[in-house]
Amino acid sequence: MTAPDYDWLYSRTRAGRARGPAGARALLDALGVPDTHFRSVRVIGTNGKGSTCAMLEAGLIAAGVRTGRFTSPHLHAYEERIRVDGVNLDPARTRAFIGWARVHAPDAAFFDLTLALACQVFAQDGVEVAVMEAGVGGVSDATQALSQVATVALTNVDLDHTGVLGATVADIARDKAGAARPGVPLLTTATGESLDVVRTVALERGAPLLTPATHPELFALPHPPRLEGPHQHANAALAAATLRSLGHGEGIRAALNARHPARLERLPVDGKTVLLDGAHNPHATRALALAVPRADVLLFGNLARKDTDATLKPLLALTPVRVFTAPGDLATPPQALAARYGGDACPDPAEALARALALTPPGGTLLVTGSLYLAAGVRARLDRH
Repeated sequence: MTAPDYDWLYSRTRAGRARGPAGARALLDALGVPDTHFRSVRVIGTNGKGSTCAMLEAGLIAAGVRTGRFTSPHLHAYEERIRVDGVNLDPARTRAFIGWARVHAPDAAFFDLTLALACQVFAQDGVEVAVMEAGVGGVSDATQALSQVATVALTNVDLDHTGVLGATVADIARDKAGAARPGVPLLTTATGESLDVVRTVALERGAPLLTPATHPELFALPHPPRLEGPHQHANAALAAATLRSLGHGEGIRAALNARHPARLERLPVDGKTVLLDGAHNPHATRALALAVPRADVLLFGNLARKDTDATLKPLLALTPVRVFTAPGDLATPPQALAARYGGDACPDPAEALARALALTPPGGTLLVTGSLYLAAGVRARLDRH
């Protein structure tokens, strides 16, 4: 596909338009309601959605189910967002869809377009169950437009996207729990205040609520997941419970062996270990700090719209050796981070990676985090290396 096709697609921003399912529903209707041809599993939450989707995909495929997976963002190629039985979408189909969208939906938003393309592909390819990751929120997310929802899986709730979802954990939990539907199981590993809100909303919506406390047998794991970190145990338990609720518990062992790039991914480089993780908000970096209590060097870069101070705070105790960079034009200025927290500022990610590796001792560990965009760029450079 030529670059301008992607450029057009990526330029379809919401541009201040209200979020919600209406735009996606209009696209799906224009395409002949492809979402009515398969069952959907909606995966919602502040963090852990991608890992949970990867495990669900692996488990469903192992159970012999024709499986679709819709996730975001991608690391290296747009077509990673839409998969059938573990295979990324053919770029030729993206090209054909963009040709249609230019004529029939020129003002549609990027996420709505990608969701519509995924549903079209899943319908055409005979998908039986599609694992559908929400973008932002629950009731306010485009995936709320989906019909034939079989299960809703809510990972956790914490402060993120506060400008869209609300200023408090309770507000955000209420939006995410709003994905609940009458008679459709709502499974969650959320805890504390957010679980209280989820419980209230589920009751209001008439959705059966399944949690590790109410249904421990559903969430039990036969062995730990391959994905590293204590937080992945909760994601794995949610994936296992969801598979059991769908009647495909035989796929759980395969689910627990799933891989997911840039989630505490270990890459050897010249006798050193690079740990890549896409943690980009305070909830995620707190979990990361528990999983990686020490590193020799931290390479950090994030987007300025995030709560940078709160995101970085859990990582500061890991090492005093830090390199700050800019994973894109909208990044927090690395010079400001270096001045405030101590360390080197290398705006160019390639130079930052080289500097961070040079500072990492033989046999040592470099932790790269703060943004999936940064993780993707570093991963691509290390692959070439």
